[in-house]
Amino acid sequence: MRKSTRSTTATSAATRKGNQRLKLPEVLAEIDMSRSAFYRMRARGKAPKCVKLPNGQIRVRRADLDAWWETQASV
Repeated sequence: MRKSTRSTTATSAATRKGNQRLKLPEVLAEIDMSRSAFYRMRARGKAPKCVKLPNGQIRVRRADLDAWWETQASV
């Protein structure tokens, strides 16, 4: 049988620093914030840019989180 290389290629592309998508618990741990506080901040438009998956889960791109951190440092 031939092994598909598509999954390894997609995985390696997704793990590049800018394209890495973090799960919400990972983001919350990094910014040291509760889930409810994050959702309040997101409702106000103050949270990092989020990507909502078709299954309803939220991901945050590493590049977007890093950019958000930079804006928080200047506030």
